[in-house]
Amino acid sequence: MGLRNAFRRQTTETTTAEPTVTQVDVNLAGDEKRVPSTDDGSAEANGDGNGEQPETPAEELQPGVRDMEAMTQNWSKWSLCAVFLNIWLLYFTNAFQSSILSSLLPYLTSEWEAHSLLNTIYIVADAITAACYVPVGKIMDLWGRAEGFLFMTICATIGLIMMAACNNLATFCAAYVFYSLGFGGMTYCVDVITADASMLKSRGLAYAFTSSPYIITAFAGPTAADDALGAHGIGLRWPFGIFAIIFPIVAAPLYGVLKWNIRQAQKAGHMIREPSGRNIFQSIWFYMIEFDAAGVFLFSAGLVLFFLPFDIAGSAPSSWDTPYIIVMLVIGFVLLFVFLVYEFYFAPKPLLQFGFLYNRTVIGACLLDATYQLCYYCWDNYFTSFLQVVNDLSVADAGYVGNTFDVVSGVLLLIVGVLIRKTGRFKWLLWISVPLYIFAQGLMIYFRRPNQSVGYLVMCQVFISIGGSVFIIVEQLAILAAVDHQHFAAVLALLNVVGTVGDGMGATISSAIWQNTYPKALRMYLPESAMDNFDNIYEDIDTQLSYPVGSETRIAIQHAYGYAQTRMLAVGTGVMVLAFIWTMMIKNIDLKKVPQVKGVVF
Repeated sequence: MGLRNAFRRQTTETTTAEPTVTQVDVNLAGDEKRVPSTDDGSAEANGDGNGEQPETPAEELQPGVRDMEAMTQNWSKWSLCAVFLNIWLLYFTNAFQSSILSSLLPYLTSEWEAHSLLNTIYIVADAITAACYVPVGKIMDLWGRAEGFLFMTICATIGLIMMAACNNLATFCAAYVFYSLGFGGMTYCVDVITADASMLKSRGLAYAFTSSPYIITAFAGPTAADDALGAHGIGLRWPFGIFAIIFPIVAAPLYGVLKWNIRQAQKAGHMIREPSGRNIFQSIWFYMIEFDAAGVFLFSAGLVLFFLPFDIAGSAPSSWDTPYIIVMLVIGFVLLFVFLVYEFYFAPKPLLQFGFLYNRTVIGACLLDATYQLCYYCWDNYFTSFLQVVNDLSVADAGYVGNTFDVVSGVLLLIVGVLIRKTGRFKWLLWISVPLYIFAQGLMIYFRRPNQSVGYLVMCQVFISIGGSVFIIVEQLAILAAVDHQHFAAVLALLNVVGTVGDGMGATISSAIWQNTYPKALRMYLPESAMDNFDNIYEDIDTQLSYPVGSETRIAIQHAYGYAQTRMLAVGTGVMVLAFIWTMMIKNIDLKKVPQVKGVVF
């Protein structure tokens, strides 16, 4: 692939005349405004979406995009409502399981005395998940939105089943990779479908609506987790097994609605799929090329081998001088370098679309997401453990504090979605949220230590939630506004890849700080009488909680947590200053003037 081809501009910053589109603008009062179509894309459809003869999607579009355009031009507003209702129910289930299971994971890993290895598991899962977003996006473009969603649902269900049945750390690690890939990929698929079925000016409100279930589950989840761990609870494994049954049942209707409407569009003659003419071996080779199997392997292996040494060096025999630590770093770096060279010069279908690198809005949104994810996960993975050990909160109460983000974002995003819909602008929100987030995380450095009121932690969490929730919705809108419908899946995949890598980097930094500060602080603060139990205190949260509040050993453990956590937060706060630069890179696009989708849409 030559240089010109690698950097070919693929965005819509220089657009030509847009095709006639038909849209349904569902206003806040619940009525619908419909006028005849015009060439500038501001038109809206009649009551059933069939006021004009639907267009056959352009042949140059990817099959999945053609299917979606044909479907939205053929379906009714009731089908549109059914899709959004099913997405809401799916998010409700996802939010509930995430709220419960995230509270249980520290206890599950403690069964094998591996509480301190949580970040190691997260790093491996993040690296593999990040490498798979682009292939999942290609599945959605080549096979269809419904097929990509089905594949991710299967992966998530496998992960839940394996977690319920695992009896050793290795099986749990594999299970968590399936879990992370499945639920991360499922959320990504749903975000693409939401973008397909909404106008750009209303997309923020659509995303806010689909994520609103987090308001409900923020408090229900931790209570359920606490009950499961109680003396008369169902135990640690059953919640995973229950959701392995519930999740596919809830996901099935969305898949069914999509497939049914696709068949209706086919019957109406709006979709034409030509047979490929390939045999089985040709198809295998074709999809290996399309999904860039070599690129996926190089990227995921490189990330894992490069990030892991930062996490495990502290426990290695000779720390950073240990041979296998050096070998992992070198091989990881070489694989990432080879990945870039391969993608740039040799990959027939690159994992990364280098044409997007010409678009400053795409770059700014991706870098903002990576910075935010890195800063957040510098400290978040051990937060609920901190609340239980240092502030003596129950599993439920620690979950309530940890889920402050879900409550605040669920309410705030609805307001933000309305404001963006009314004004058509989004960048002004970043100039408010970035300094607020940095201020709140800076305050957390002082309050994340023993003998501080949990109320101050909640206050900081509220401010962090306001800033973070605005980042998430604005990043998605900005990157989608910079491209046309053909590239929705590609740019959202890129955003998820960069964000997940940032997540993994944050977990790596967090783990490196934890491994190099927490055991050191324990040795400084623990009384001699507790040193014989040092390994159990370090690895097992149940052992940490077994010491009475106010005892010399418990106070020492609390000070060790504070020593590690303040340093995690300091790093995250310092890095977050870069968000001002990334915000300046993002163009303040008028969302009302960018037509993208066709048919009966929100």
